Amino acid sequence: MAGSQRIYRQRIKSTQSLKKMFRAQELIAASRIGRARDRVSMAAPYSRAITRAVSAVATHSNTSHPFLVERDDTNRVAVLLIASDRGMAGAYSASVIRETERLIERLEHEGKQVVLYVSGRRAVTYYTFRGRDVEGSWTGHSDAPSTDIAGEISEVLLDAFRAPADQGGVAEVHIVFTQFVNMVTQRPRVIRLLPLEVVEGVEPADDREQLPLYEFEPDPAVVLDALLPRYVRSRIYASLLQAAASELAARQRAMHTATDNAEDLIRTYTRLANQARQGEITQEISEIVSGADALASAS
Repeated sequence: MAGSQRIYRQRIKSTQSLKKMFRAQELIAASRIGRARDRVSMAAPYSRAITRAVSAVATHSNTSHPFLVERDDTNRVAVLLIASDRGMAGAYSASVIRETERLIERLEHEGKQVVLYVSGRRAVTYYTFRGRDVEGSWTGHSDAPSTDIAGEISEVLLDAFRAPADQGGVAEVHIVFTQFVNMVTQRPRVIRLLPLEVVEGVEPADDREQLPLYEFEPDPAVVLDALLPRYVRSRIYASLLQAAASELAARQRAMHTATDNAEDLIRTYTRLANQARQGEITQEISEIVSGADALASAS
């Protein structure tokens, strides 16, 4: 009984330490999630504006740009996976990795060769452990991405798309990230980044509304050369921000659940320790009574 009581007391102490750590992680995530959501909101107007600009140039000019044309000289496809650097975020990384695996399976079923790029240590560890080749990786920024990281990633992917087929060029670029919907819902999402699919239309609302007239200086080709890399960088940066907000929300929720579970364990171990202590006291009383009866019988 004494041994059981000691074991339960040790478990209570270790669980209390874990509870403090879980609570600290929850508070850290809660303090950062507000800024992460604000960054997502602040990046949205620029993203919408540059999307409209690209839509206007692509729609109102007859210029053909390499970023807008399907490539048929290679079957290589680049996939960028955005995961987290740290754990303790529930199924956040597992969900986006699972979505990436489904995308890779679909692309390979179509006869395409996947070239993998990953952001986040959890994804790097996952594919390294399984012996999968990773063309490029970025770590150390998952919960607070910067424009510099977005620019670096975009340059690598743009270079891969521009490269000739015999130099490892790719025909498509896909991004897999987690979209932040609200504090409760975050869902994995896949978008095709290149060739560009301009999703924001520029059609008039009705037949009476006239489309605007555009003049491009110096010419549409130069405008597209300037706009499209910025468009790609803005989409990647927006995806990184969405993923960061999703990671912090998932971590806050997971740590809150872990803290509640630790409290339940502490209550359970406390009850078991008290039962063990009561059993020990009962055993000692029984031994004393038995000893007294033995002495009385002997006398």
